Formats: sequence, structure tokens, C-alpha cells
Amino acid sequence: MNNYKQQLEELLELVIQKGATDLHICVDEPPILRIDGQLIRLTDRPVLKDDDIEGLAFSILNEDQKEKFLALRDIDLAISYKNKARFRVNVYYQLGHISIALRYIPQKIRTIEELNLPSTLHQFTQASQGFFLIVGPSGHGKSTALAAIIDEINHTRHDHIVTIEDPIEYIFNDDKCVIDQREVGIDVQDFHRGLRAAFRQDPDIIMIGEMRDSETISSAVTAAETGHLVLATLHTNTAAQTIDRIIDSFPSHQQNQIRMQLAANLLGTLSRRLLPCLKGGLINAVELMIANSAIRNLIREKKTHQIDMIIETSSDEGMISLNRSLAELVKKKLVSKEQAEIYSPNVAELRMLLQK
Repeated sequence: MNNYKQQLEELLELVIQKGATDLHICVDEPPILRIDGQLIRLTDRPVLKDDDIEGLAFSILNEDQKEKFLALRDIDLAISYKNKARFRVNVYYQLGHISIALRYIPQKIRTIEELNLPSTLHQFTQASQGFFLIVGPSGHGKSTALAAIIDEINHTRHDHIVTIEDPIEYIFNDDKCVIDQREVGIDVQDFHRGLRAAFRQDPDIIMIGEMRDSETISSAVTAAETGHLVLATLHTNTAAQTIDRIIDSFPSHQQNQIRMQLAANLLGTLSRRLLPCLKGGLINAVELMIANSAIRNLIREKKTHQIDMIIETSSDEGMISLNRSLAELVKKKLVSKEQAEIYSPNVAELRMLLQK
């Protein structure tokens, strides 16, 4: 077991040294790193067999986790590595073989500026109540952006923050705030229960790692309505899609109520994409929607398909459309036109913006 633990530590060290975001361990392959969005096989290392992967997996899991993994066939957790970093880990079966995916979480929480996120985001760190969502595909930095917002609040406000996460990724060190981080499966049974309990813990701010069901969404919106600032992530691509997804997760007889609650309490949404940069590394493209009176009216009137147009025409208020963000990156020669088109929600519109 110690031998496997040492092997794993060597691989984690490599992830940090090479600036990789992920490490994949699967049968009949050498270890694989994701660097700047590309998968790179470590061909100088031996191909891994079933026994190797089982040894590596069981060197990560404690007895309870091992039991849960063998019963459920996959498990999510986070591990710390020598005070240098944390890793989000998923151990799972595929075609009867064990595989491991590890996501690198740097020790240092980067600021809004360091992440090149819009400076308008600072206004959401000052809100006393409401609902702000960070959305985007998996692996595009939602948790990192959320951590930057929480950490700024930690250094600028005297508040009580309760987080509910699965698993806990970034560890916050109390500064001006008191921060209680609760991990699903360890500190609390599930997101919904954690959120319900949070109401009795005198929070000013509640952070939900991921909204997975209508119960959690309903409690989150109610928390925003009752005077809390609620920050959460969701696996959607755009502001309009986010609102539709939230409303559609409820039975039809409840949709009108949630629509009205959202219209009244939503502060905004940030959607992030990480693209390969022509100068190396990854670079941000963003959509930022701020819930002004026009957006609120569209939500109330079931006209979410018009939200993109409001975002496009409200840049003076700090809103940013994803296409405008992509066009800016192409014009600055930071991203290729081909890459921008892959991530564009409307390629014809992007091409028009690039001709201006």
C-alpha cells in the first residue's frame, strides 16, 4: 500500500509541476494529464494494469469510503496533498475496471482580477441579499470563480458564511468572516438538508456547491427571499438556459410561483468558458447577466428567449454577451477564430461581430 501511496504522490507532484488541471488513471494506459485543455499521455511511465489502479484507488480511500465505493461503483471525495494543494477525486468503474479522475485545486484562492473575470463581479460581493449563479459546462472553472467571490467577501465583510459542498474543494481561512464549510456525506446528509439546517445557523451568506434538484433550488430561492445572499453553481450554458432549467425542474403547478420568486430575487448569472490561448495556457470567455428591470420583466412574462438581446444591448450597465467576449479575444489575437466558433452560442452573430 505504501508503494502505491508513493506512486500517487509522485503523480500529484507531476500535476503541480506541469501545471495540469486533471490526472486520469485508467487501465491499459499510462497516467494521463490534462494540460491547457489537451490530454497528454505520460509515455515515459509504465502502462497501468488492474492491480496497479486498485492499489492506487485503495491508497486514497479509507475503509468506509472503500465499502461505499464497492457498493455504489463510484465515489466522490477530496484529498489534501502535503499542504500544497487539494484534489477532487472520482473513483469509478468502467467496463468492469476501476478508473480514477483527479482535479487539481490550487492551495491559493485566486482573486477576481487574477482570474481575469469582469470587474463588475465586485458588485455582487457587496450584495446583502439575493441569488447569484455561476454556470457553465463541467471543468470550466465555476468552483474557482465562486471561491474568488467568497474569498473577497471573507476579506471585506463581517458576516457568517455557510457552505454546502460535495466535496469541499477550496478551504477558506476565516478573516473578517466566520466560514463554516459542510461536506455532503460527511458533515451533512445532502444539499437540501444542509440548506434547511443553514436557516437555523444564523447565516448571512449561503454557498451551495451545486444545485441538483428542485428541492435544493426551492430552498435556495426562499433563502434569498428571506434576506440571505445565496451563491450557487449550476451545469447550464447561458443565462436564459439557466432560468429555463430552474423553472422546468418544478412540476407545472409550481412553475409560476418559482418564476415570480426568481424574477424578484435573482441578482445575475456568470457563465464561464476556458479556451486554449494562442500564447499558451487557458483564457476566459464570459457571459455576465445582471438582473435589471428589463430582465426581471422577461422572466415574469415567460420571455426568457429575449434575454440574450438584453445582454447584448446592455454593455453600458456592465453586461457581457458570450459572443462579444469571444470576439474581443479573437480581435486581441488571444484565441483563434476556429476555437471561438466552437464555443459560440450563435456562430453567424459572432462572425458579424468580427467584421465590425
